[in-house]
Amino acid sequence: MTWSKRLFDLFFASLLVVVLGPILLGLLIWLLIKEGRPIFYVAERMKGVDEPFMLWKLRTMTVVDTDSGVSGGDKSARITPTGAWLRSKRLDEFPQLWNILRGDLSFVGPRPPLRQYVERYPEIYGKVLKSRPGVTGLASIVYHKHEAALLERCASPEETDAVYSRTCVPAKARLDLIYQRHQNMCYDFDLVFQTIGNLFRK
Repeated sequence: MTWSKRLFDLFFASLLVVVLGPILLGLLIWLLIKEGRPIFYVAERMKGVDEPFMLWKLRTMTVVDTDSGVSGGDKSARITPTGAWLRSKRLDEFPQLWNILRGDLSFVGPRPPLRQYVERYPEIYGKVLKSRPGVTGLASIVYHKHEAALLERCASPEETDAVYSRTCVPAKARLDLIYQRHQNMCYDFDLVFQTIGNLFRK
């Protein structure tokens, strides 16, 4: 990560913490009343082939003893009404400002993958994770709706894993590598504004 990109992340993450802090506090109280504990969902993701970190989100699903793999149709029944609304506005990702301040994430980059896919496809992720993972990115903007539609049709964890591995991993990697080849601060600003525009359109 370049110094300019890191300074951009630190400045805007700090600014958003101050500006959006009261909103986040309100969301935490609302979630506590509506859904109870735990408020946060914390799970391992990878920022490098051998570099795990703990990703923070607001909890949007009911808690189970064991959970693994990406979310598909097999997990849709666990999404709470509150969680569905948070996801539609991407408000569940507010706590990732903490990950940005820590340096685990950037605002823009590939979405951080699960360890199981990094270990399964080291050649792909060895290239993709040369860019610091981000909260949003080219693949998130271009491919998210199509990926969600594909995974929503999956009725079992095995089917979800197969579709994600066979279709989503290579498709997103191609987009992430396009971003990597053209990455600069102007491009990052453009992708951030596209993300904000998509949220307002929703």
